[in-house]
Amino acid sequence: MSRKRGGVAVVGAAESDLGLVAPEMSPTDLMAQATVRALEDCGLKLADVDCLFATHSQSRMAVLQLAEYLRIKPRWFDSTTIGGSSFMSHLAHAQTAIENGDAAVAVIAYGSTQRSITRAAASPREYLHYETPYRPFLPASAYALAASRHMHEYGTTREQLAEVAVSARKWALLNPAAWEKKALTVEEVLNARMVSYPFTVRDCCLVTDGGGAIVITSAARARSLGKKAAYVLGAGESIGHATISNMENLTVTAAAQSGPQAFRMAGLKPADVDMLSLYDAFTINPILFLEDLGFCPKGEGGRFVSGGAIAPGGRLPVNTSGGGLSYCHPGMYGLLVMIEAVRQVRGECGARQVKGCEVALAHGNGGVLSSQCTVIFGSDATV
Repeated sequence: MSRKRGGVAVVGAAESDLGLVAPEMSPTDLMAQATVRALEDCGLKLADVDCLFATHSQSRMAVLQLAEYLRIKPRWFDSTTIGGSSFMSHLAHAQTAIENGDAAVAVIAYGSTQRSITRAAASPREYLHYETPYRPFLPASAYALAASRHMHEYGTTREQLAEVAVSARKWALLNPAAWEKKALTVEEVLNARMVSYPFTVRDCCLVTDGGGAIVITSAARARSLGKKAAYVLGAGESIGHATISNMENLTVTAAAQSGPQAFRMAGLKPADVDMLSLYDAFTINPILFLEDLGFCPKGEGGRFVSGGAIAPGGRLPVNTSGGGLSYCHPGMYGLLVMIEAVRQVRGECGARQVKGCEVALAHGNGGVLSSQCTVIFGSDATV
């Protein structure tokens, strides 16, 4: 059964506590906290939830732990784990379940305490036979490799990479929930501590605790709840590789497949999108995704983001929450990427609200540019 454009909608969205959470909180605590908040956001109850999705890096059985914690027994459940894009994949699977009549209300949840317990403990590294002997600093070295290739092949500059971080910080200053509270300049990005060339620490995402949850139901039920919803117009999923040494082309991600899938389902094109919420683990990510999703030609991403083009007041709002670079980044960040897109479509973003935002694209990235999943959300006016 093919998924129907606008057949389901996100009706509830919420973050858990973010940043550095209270001592002894677990990822399951944060998932449950966000779930309760998301259900309150839309007026539904735990008893309504019959479909549950959860994953995180600190447990192999996240959905079992969350269901037990919430004392629910969902008919449909899923712990698909493909990194930070897992949650966009969950959304596509939730839509299938709801449209097939196998479920009525789905919750997708995530939580991480990686700042509290250290990132190394939260996301232990696997031994990679063809890479670990070379002692790469992963994941930074993998993304730095892609950035270096993009610089070599297309003339992208460190200053253009820095523009991504500066734009994210400008948006973060409009978001009360953002971790970073100080202005940032291109010069400060370039002169910060080097992590893995060409990246300084300001080219790299935050390390925070946190999580979130969204609630999905049928379009018909969404309209009965009396609050604005974000309808799922299109979704696409794609994987390219597991290890960076097996990426066929370091400058082309699988977003070049997931994006067109989502646009075909939505019946839209990039010019129809009012804002983008892109997974920005490193400053190269938005540049690659802007190209691969069709917002500019391949190789033009660096020039596209220059001059404040994706910052407040620019021609295309990107990562209006402040993104993983300045808002929060609790490990697998993709669910927070969707929450911002949902809120923009619902007009709930206050000082950072994109005027007239009817269509928002959320794009998730997992592993080392490994998995790419895209979701396009629309307002009532789009369906």
